[in-house]
Amino acid sequence: VEQYVKLLIDSEFDIVTNFAAQQWATDLALPILKMIKGKKVFVPTGFSGLFMPSYKIYYQAIPERMKEYDMNIFLSNNYRDINLARENNIENIIIIPNGADEREFLYEFKIDFRKKYGISNDDFFVLHVGSKTGFKGHYEALKIFSKAKVDNAVLVMIGNNSNGIYKNLMKFFDLNLKHFNKSSKQKSRNKRVIVISTSREETIEAFKESDIFLFPSNIECSPLVLFECMAAKTPFMTNDVGNAKEIVEWSNSGVVLPTMKAGGMSKAKIWKSARLLEEVYKDKNNRIKMAESGFKAWTERFTWDIIACEYEKLYLNLLNNSYKK
Repeated sequence: VEQYVKLLIDSEFDIVTNFAAQQWATDLALPILKMIKGKKVFVPTGFSGLFMPSYKIYYQAIPERMKEYDMNIFLSNNYRDINLARENNIENIIIIPNGADEREFLYEFKIDFRKKYGISNDDFFVLHVGSKTGFKGHYEALKIFSKAKVDNAVLVMIGNNSNGIYKNLMKFFDLNLKHFNKSSKQKSRNKRVIVISTSREETIEAFKESDIFLFPSNIECSPLVLFECMAAKTPFMTNDVGNAKEIVEWSNSGVVLPTMKAGGMSKAKIWKSARLLEEVYKDKNNRIKMAESGFKAWTERFTWDIIACEYEKLYLNLLNNSYKK
């Protein structure tokens, strides 16, 4: 701790960017912001603990800290972090969105994901990608898929395995998956669920080959996977979580699931979401339309090259003291 604090205070940095609140590199910097040389930039990424009692004192102090930064970068125009800034009259704000990497999604990996995992070209391929933390909507995605009247369908769930508390949170999902696999009703409709942890290259190919991306996540800031759907020409269905609704408006490449909100968490309404999945399943032309619209929006606004240029422009303007809102 002492070495890190000394590094921040003694070094002649031109720019110091703190990325994300509630993590050690930012939290150690907050009390010494006035002592750090150079321009200081904060990218809060959502304030995930804003509604948690254990973070009450932390967030009471955050507005004054934000005023000490030369710029606060937000990923969306309407989420809890930027709204908190506005409520506290923080003026040094700018919006720079998330995106997806063109070096990944425009590259041909020569992987046939469907063939490798026994998914035929006629199967309706539903994809979910998220680490197994218990908060990425695994249980909800499984329930939506199981309740939806779709035939010859495969739900592929890609995510890293988790241990400790996260493993305990996934037990309910594991029990429901076992029940799904034993269900004669699901077998009669030729519905399957594949749960895997795989390479980044295979994951990207899964994005490209899937028919729909299903993402009933419980908490997000600005979900990268939705931008990756746009880059992969895959329409998506998402909870009203983070700024997902805003991403739908930006791209016209997805639909928002019926969602309940409480305590800063989002929960999909299972039956209504299942009916919505059925509608998407039946309307291939609309899926194609959404896919093309999302890809166009991504190439014009949400590649990493475009976003990197926005950061570079901001940094140079800050150094030249020429930033204007």
